[in-house]
Amino acid sequence: MTTFESLGLSNTVLKSLEHMGFKEPTPIQAQAIPLALSGRDIMGSAQTGTGKTGAFAIPLIEHLLNTEHGSALVLTPTRELGKQVMEAMKDMLGHKSQINTAFIIGGEPMQKQFQQLKRNPRLIVGTPGRVTDHLKRRSLNLDNTDFLVLDETDRMLDMGFSIQLDEILKFIPSQRQTLMFSATLPDNIMRLSKKYLNNPERIAVGSTFNPIKTIDQQVIKLSENEKYDELVNQLQTRSGSIIVFVKTKHGAEKMSKRLKSEGLDTQAIHGDLRQRQRDRAIKDFREKRYTVLVATDVIARGLDIPHVEHVINYDLPQVPEDYIHRIGRTGRAGAEGEALCLVTPKDNRKWHAIECLMNPDMQQKSSPKPNKGGRGRGRGGAGGGAGAGRGRGGKPNNDNSSWGGKSQSRDGNGGGDRNKSWGDKPKSRDGNGGGDRNKSWGDKPQSRDGNGGGNRGNNSWGDKPKSRDGNGGGNRGNNSWGDKPQSRDGNGGGNRG
Repeated sequence: MTTFESLGLSNTVLKSLEHMGFKEPTPIQAQAIPLALSGRDIMGSAQTGTGKTGAFAIPLIEHLLNTEHGSALVLTPTRELGKQVMEAMKDMLGHKSQINTAFIIGGEPMQKQFQQLKRNPRLIVGTPGRVTDHLKRRSLNLDNTDFLVLDETDRMLDMGFSIQLDEILKFIPSQRQTLMFSATLPDNIMRLSKKYLNNPERIAVGSTFNPIKTIDQQVIKLSENEKYDELVNQLQTRSGSIIVFVKTKHGAEKMSKRLKSEGLDTQAIHGDLRQRQRDRAIKDFREKRYTVLVATDVIARGLDIPHVEHVINYDLPQVPEDYIHRIGRTGRAGAEGEALCLVTPKDNRKWHAIECLMNPDMQQKSSPKPNKGGRGRGRGGAGGGAGAGRGRGGKPNNDNSSWGGKSQSRDGNGGGDRNKSWGDKPKSRDGNGGGDRNKSWGDKPQSRDGNGGGNRGNNSWGDKPKSRDGNGGGNRGNNSWGDKPQSRDGNGGGNRG
């Protein structure tokens, strides 16, 4: 078994690791640290929650302790991740260390950062935007930087920092050691590694597209109207610290206030908060002063709070990879955790993209088509049986794909035969069905009296296309519309092809 002692670390670092509760290296640390200590450039990837920060922070601290004049720069995509990295490395240095540090992020007063930079810091942690600002002001000198870390590089590129990264690298000597870590390795990351790294050693631990096995994934399929009530029910029945992810900053504030009115102890965190407010929200959550944190993707990566037991995706992420990062806020450092997704019919495309990410074989399969002709049955029948199931670690199981979490309707009758498009069964008010539908839908397309909307093939719509009296909108083929196409007298809109 590999131990930190066997890695050849200094007594200073070993004592710090012991004080921090580090008992033995994780797989990514055991592979990366010896290579980094030998001076090699590294291109590393591992599942979220597996100790990537320690994999670069430990050799970086050793480098600073063993040299007198060199300095190190760590770039992170977000303020929260940067703060966490800085705190970890200060702990490793020890409170008696003579090595000065600077924390350079947006949202913090420039004057405070000027003062830190005047002390000739040898360890600098920052976000690309603010580091670039200081370079342009000539308040930051990177001439002696011989150790560079790019953390969560894929996220930095997603956030549009590629130009800033290029600018920053112009100020850093070419003779340096560079460690690049990323939770995922898309093609643009591989191109970047060739540009910035010198003959790097490639390290990969585990699948970057699957959560760690200690996370129990669960899925509940329901209608939009049922979504909030189900969230409240889940929060009231679960114990421990919970993160609820939503899509927008406004949505986070609104959701937090609404949950407080339900008697739940919540706080919101998002990018519009001042840095001091964000730090306070994280600090209070870490100290268990409240149990529910409503958040945007600003904390989807890097946030390490071991006692988070549940992650709930109220809104699915815009980028499929962020699903992995979101649920990686639980089940960290070998602990068990649960991740729940509330999925409505309008989430169909996002959900399918997540499935394909976690199970690439699905991309090779064409989506099954429903039977043609006739009208749906409507109310009657119990569907396709209860669709409940759980899966630990990997991919939540759907009936016709390889997923592993609970898939069910609210009453337990299951969701019928759902191959690609699913959610609530599309139907008319009286149960006569809505004709043939071959692709995806959002809300239930129907007429007011339940006669259905005629045959609709290969359509994708948002709101309900219909006429005012329910005679349908005529035959519509291969259309895509948003608002309701209709006539005022209900005779439909004629043939549209």
